[in-house]
Amino acid sequence: MTNKTSKRIAALAAIALTACRPLASTAQTAEADTLPPARPGWTYTARLGLNIGGTAPIGMPATIRRMNDYDLQPNFTLGIDAEHPLRGNWGVLTGIHIDNKGMNVDATVKNYHTVMTKGGDELEGYYTGRLVTKVEESMVTIPLQATYHPGSRWRLRLGPYFSYVYTRSFKGHVYDGYLRYMNPTGEKIMIGHDENSRGTYDFSSHMRRLQMGIGAGADWQFGHRWGAYADLQWGVTGVHKRSFKTIEQTLYPIFGTLGVTYKLR
Repeated sequence: MTNKTSKRIAALAAIALTACRPLASTAQTAEADTLPPARPGWTYTARLGLNIGGTAPIGMPATIRRMNDYDLQPNFTLGIDAEHPLRGNWGVLTGIHIDNKGMNVDATVKNYHTVMTKGGDELEGYYTGRLVTKVEESMVTIPLQATYHPGSRWRLRLGPYFSYVYTRSFKGHVYDGYLRYMNPTGEKIMIGHDENSRGTYDFSSHMRRLQMGIGAGADWQFGHRWGAYADLQWGVTGVHKRSFKTIEQTLYPIFGTLGVTYKLR
């Protein structure tokens, strides 16, 4: 091969490479456009909220005639969540929360089966009159939720949660009514208004230590790190053990939460 021929081949190769560069660049750009946007690894969020709700049966039974009063309790939740992306806009979230779930209600009931203590005596039967119930629960909760990001500022969440209740109290009293002893037509025992003539009850020892339920929520990021959120938690296990039959209806913890979030990472 002559020196002149070698120079011609080198020149043609240089021209070919120059012509191919725009095509390669265009191909790389097209490939990049088809790839999903890169998402980070684990992200961590702290949240603080107020739980609003109560412990109630599914559907209002005929024995509960009217809710007279409901006192909002200082039910705070504090937690840290960790989310990991999966595919596309989907991810998985877990964390650890410290929750308070309590209520204080005054209701009017009729033929409500219960056990109470009056004047040092334990009485069982069917009560008609006013009934006050105060429930207090403090628990450690671990959520396990699927997440979906419909936009850069929004995150939707859905999945089960598991709670260990380390403080539990279910107490109350009855007043301004009467008890039919043992059965609906039994001896009528009058229940007064003051502390000496009303009846009291305490079912705290019959409450569950472990609870589980379904949680759903939405997070909105309104700043670089700050955001707001709303949750709904619906217990699928009652607050009392299955063996507890004094209250005929199963009572479930049903709470909504409003709060703020802070993105840690």
